Amino acid sequence: MGVSSGRLTALLTVAALAFASGCGTSSGAGPGDATPHGDENPAIPVVASTNVYGDIARQIGGDRVRVVSIISDPAQDPHSYEASTRNQLELSRAKVVVENGGGYDDFVGKMLRGARNSGAEVVNAVDVSGRSPNGGGEFNEHVWYDLPTMGKLADRIADALAATAPADADVFRKNAATFREKLTTLRDTERQIRADHGGTAVAVTEPVPLYLIRASGLRNLTPSDFSEAVEEGDDVSARTLRRTLDLFADDRVRALVYNEQTSGPQTEKVEQAARARGIPVVPVTETLPPGEDYISWMTTNLDALRRALDTRP
Repeated sequence: MGVSSGRLTALLTVAALAFASGCGTSSGAGPGDATPHGDENPAIPVVASTNVYGDIARQIGGDRVRVVSIISDPAQDPHSYEASTRNQLELSRAKVVVENGGGYDDFVGKMLRGARNSGAEVVNAVDVSGRSPNGGGEFNEHVWYDLPTMGKLADRIADALAATAPADADVFRKNAATFREKLTTLRDTERQIRADHGGTAVAVTEPVPLYLIRASGLRNLTPSDFSEAVEEGDDVSARTLRRTLDLFADDRVRALVYNEQTSGPQTEKVEQAARARGIPVVPVTETLPPGEDYISWMTTNLDALRRALDTRP
């Protein structure tokens, strides 16, 4: 992959017949998708690159939006996503598009250009975050694990929806404020972990959860060569793998935060090494698990991290 890992790789197959087929909602639509109000007040069509952003858009838009999340299957590896003509059709109809940016989901922009939908309000989470690579180094594009950024994103989604449906602007902005209030509880949990375990060392298999880990005051000791290679889908050198395994053999870390969606032989060796030493493993994912919304998901992640740290003396 050309840019930093975590990116969703798109293999675009655009067929003109798809635009004439009158297809319904994308297979990426979740069970919570809103239905239109009728011809006089139709729901705003919104397309999100993953169900993480789809859920946030639903929380802001309520029953005034119809959301399609392109990636919603928790068993699907986001790094090897293959775009469909149905999703391109949904993008051609979208009034608001929510993408991660930062190289993670470049397929959204490509499909949007292919759909010739230049009028959609595009909300880019990385742009909203204001974050950028430092000194030309690797950039962690997984900004949905950065709670302050998600607060800003909620406001930006509300603005985009308001531009499409000005009469409902106050509703969208009120919903965004409610979402930000819920984030406050999560940030309080991060602060509590920092107070109880600040400076504690942990390991990760990928950079996915690092914003949350750092906000909780924890230190990541994983060799960058290991986590970056795993993220890019590259082989980890024997020397780097040994350095990573030594973190557990020497009891230098108190927990392993493990991305369940992109596991392989080398990450499995790391997980086994942690478990063999009785070091807790905290699973994380890149998309919402079934039955979760963004707030409950992050609550689960933070609670699991806190329990893991509490169990080690």
